[in-house]
Amino acid sequence: MNPPFVVRPVNWLASRDKLKAVRRAVFIEEQKVPEELEWDDADERAYHVLATADDGTPIGTGRLKLDCRIGRMAVVRAWRGRGVGSAILQALLALAEKEGCTAVRLHAQTQALEFYARFGFVASGAEFEEAGIPHRAMELVLTPQRATRQEL
Repeated sequence: MNPPFVVRPVNWLASRDKLKAVRRAVFIEEQKVPEELEWDDADERAYHVLATADDGTPIGTGRLKLDCRIGRMAVVRAWRGRGVGSAILQALLALAEKEGCTAVRLHAQTQALEFYARFGFVASGAEFEEAGIPHRAMELVLTPQRATRQEL
């Protein structure tokens, strides 16, 4: 059975309102990230993925910057624990591989460390604060074997 949502790459300009709606709900409203910290000029140059429910409602997002950094991953509360975040991360990793990234880095909220570790990300360095939220740096080395395993 197919999941009741779809994740697809989208263009920032064409999908900006939907991407912003998810990030506003999760980061600004729920996590109290100051609005001026949420929006940056990297959005216009990054790759984005958007998760939508079967009815077209935006439910999740994430971005891959040109320097192979994943960020702004967010899933609206009602859809958490249903595979949306995993599908978003898998789509971003596929984009990273397609773009020739040899490693992918991200700043994970400490409460999400286990989520990223399940995909092979390894934490490094000390905990730090970003937008008032504890984070750790994480990295995943992309190997040819990893790509082959995903295709099987």
